[in-house]
Amino acid sequence: MASPSVVQDRPTPLDATADPPTLFDGTIRLYTSYACPFAQRVWITRNFKGLQEKIKLVPLDLGNRPAWYKEKVYPENKVPALEHNGKIIGESLDLIKYLDNTFEGPSLYPEDHAKRVSGEELLKYTDTFIKTMYGSLKGDPFKDTAPVLDYLENILHKFDDGPFFLGQFSLVDIAYIPFFERFQIVHSELFKCDITAERPKLAAWVEEMNKIDAYAQTKLDPKEIVEIFKKKFM
Repeated sequence: MASPSVVQDRPTPLDATADPPTLFDGTIRLYTSYACPFAQRVWITRNFKGLQEKIKLVPLDLGNRPAWYKEKVYPENKVPALEHNGKIIGESLDLIKYLDNTFEGPSLYPEDHAKRVSGEELLKYTDTFIKTMYGSLKGDPFKDTAPVLDYLENILHKFDDGPFFLGQFSLVDIAYIPFFERFQIVHSELFKCDITAERPKLAAWVEEMNKIDAYAQTKLDPKEIVEIFKKKFM
């Protein structure tokens, strides 16, 4: 499944020396970081809905971020954040829903009631998945990850009309893939742990996700991911 008219767009990140944009001038801006998986969720959603021309990507250097971002844009001083209609909206799960509901482009949430219920449960479960996977870096990466990975493997058997969590590609897939991308690389490189081993549905899901341009164009270099994790968690 290819997303509509995705254009590669990676502006240079703004650091502490950068001047602020002309804020609240009617331009819709997505403040992001290429290395942040939470921000990557919103970037993928923007791309898939074909909003590259409508929503301007404003990447920040989080290691040397501009002071004006906290002072004038988003007091939380985090990414992602969306500047739209004279206000700032944050939190990645809220933002992917906001983009899907507010802007044109392919719908990323099913109308089917059973799928919507399952989708909400899976979006809530992202916190458990993320905390468990990060925690496994300090514990047993084979044993500690098994419950959440098996849970996702089983969920992928629920709808048989496609390889994605709700059958067809949705916000749920977008919510998980930035983190899965990182954990798959890090667990393999640092612990020789294949998190899709004996989980064929998860392996097939990753394979299908990699075919989606909107996601593929947001991926980090695997070497960069490993170095980030070594610095933060090792």
